Amino acid sequence: GLNPQLREQSVKEIIKRDCPGYAIGGLSGGEDKDEFWRMVTLSTDYLPKDKPRYLMGVGFAIDLVICSALGCDMFDCVFPTRTARFGCALVDNGQLNLNKQIYEKDHRLIDDKCICPVCQYGYTRSYLNTIVTKETTACHLLTIHNVAYQMRLMSRIRQSIIEERFPDFIKEFVSNYYQDKDIPQWIINSLKSVNIEL
Repeated sequence: GLNPQLREQSVKEIIKRDCPGYAIGGLSGGEDKDEFWRMVTLSTDYLPKDKPRYLMGVGFAIDLVICSALGCDMFDCVFPTRTARFGCALVDNGQLNLNKQIYEKDHRLIDDKCICPVCQYGYTRSYLNTIVTKETTACHLLTIHNVAYQMRLMSRIRQSIIEERFPDFIKEFVSNYYQDKDIPQWIINSLKSVNIEL
């Protein structure tokens, strides 16, 4: 939950058990993002750095990037599959709602940089727009793409850490994700807490 004293008490008790890894839960339930990142940080600050720290139920791309910066190693969430059922494809600047009429004649791939089978076999935005409300195949195709997108995103995060360019990766990702929109203050504050200035 959002009570810092109880969370701190819980973390201190759990690390006494010397587990092979740790799950961080009680978040991603619609709480204010400013409270969310602070509770994630409170947890990761106490948990051992040499053991996996798994943040349960977090799946938005921006949250994966930010929470990786805050010290989380693993995530799981229904988001990529659930959003596929609603006709949405995940891309670096958010989501494409392929139900919308603007995709009716858009013959581009979901993401021309994507190596998932859906993009590699040439399924276009216009084709997916045609079937998204009529055939369950669209849900399957978008699920494949969305899960592959998140796996690729985490791979890119990992590679940027290995290459010691993670702060630059974050800056590029956030800039691309929000483009002309204002970056939410919680993102600025959370990254500042780990010495990353946007």
